[in-house]
Amino acid sequence: MKIDQRILEMVHAAMGLPANPGGHRVVCAMSGGVDSSVAAALLKLAGYEVVGITLQLYDHGEAIRRKGACCAGQDIHDARRVAAMLDIPHYVLDFESRFKETVIDNFVESYMAGATPIPCVRCNQTVKFADLFWRAKELGASALVTGHYVDSVATSSGRELRTPSDMARDQSYFLFATTQEQIDYLRFPLGRLTKAETREVAAALGLAVAQKPDSQDICFVPEGRYADVILRHRPDAGQAGEIVHLDGRVLGKHDGIIHFTVGQRRGLGIADGEPLYVVRLDAAAKRVIVGPHEALRQHEIVLEDLNWLGSPLNGKATSCHARIRSSRPPAPATLALRSNRPVVTITDGEFGISPGQACVLYEGEGAGQRVLGGGFIAATQN
Repeated sequence: MKIDQRILEMVHAAMGLPANPGGHRVVCAMSGGVDSSVAAALLKLAGYEVVGITLQLYDHGEAIRRKGACCAGQDIHDARRVAAMLDIPHYVLDFESRFKETVIDNFVESYMAGATPIPCVRCNQTVKFADLFWRAKELGASALVTGHYVDSVATSSGRELRTPSDMARDQSYFLFATTQEQIDYLRFPLGRLTKAETREVAAALGLAVAQKPDSQDICFVPEGRYADVILRHRPDAGQAGEIVHLDGRVLGKHDGIIHFTVGQRRGLGIADGEPLYVVRLDAAAKRVIVGPHEALRQHEIVLEDLNWLGSPLNGKATSCHARIRSSRPPAPATLALRSNRPVVTITDGEFGISPGQACVLYEGEGAGQRVLGGGFIAATQN
């Protein structure tokens, strides 16, 4: 079935490769979901030589029994079916040990240290845009393609990562650690489409995954039960401790700080005269510190592992917009170096900033905004 020529023109524009698409081999990372399947289908329709690759990231037998998990079990089967329908070669690469070392182990250790990690960012850093990046290069591909809702634009100094047309699906937050070399090689053909258009294309082409629900959980965490995963890998993680108010009062006991995150209100198992929230986690003392909502407001964020894609930083503060969670809009902020450490100052402050999460920086807010980079939150202060 034919697809609207406008969409194919948008795909060519997003690819930004020289004329004659048939002369370009591209590797498409296929998770088995609708987005990456449509990306592969549009590339094939646009005339590119497409090779599909799916990563097996954790135990296939366990994953196939679980719903909503990407990169394993049913998803590998779905990716194979789509590739067969598109008549493109498809390979499954076993990255289980690499994924455990770089993503799962980091996830477990971070929670035990009282931080709130983002495994999807680590996966992009170490597996998808590093290991898979070089596999695509070895295959002689002109580009590595994913189904992320993010855009990139060619400039005289290289490609720039931008927010997508459909901001309701914006995934740029999870790609802030992408290096310039990777951005120059990556392509995102869905960045200029809406999710509705993607579903329409899938239905029009009769893809088996056209109505497949989007995955909601972290791929290796069934039903969002983080603590179960941590305890399976580190049975010693559930050490009891105290729940303490900011004013020093001991309000109760807990079964391990791994059960709590900064900003959490429900499930604390304590009662007081006002609503209380988790303000801080003290892993060394095994303490959960709670307080009123206003105590969550922070203005300054110290970053580590800064990946900067904007103009070179100098001694002056750089105006930007900062996003501290993928679900929140970016807020006006500045970035400055203090004793060579990047510090983000959020003008009006933000609530529930947790070490281990990402702070992603943009030129502005809305669609088409440049991703300037970002880092992991090391510490906060009022």
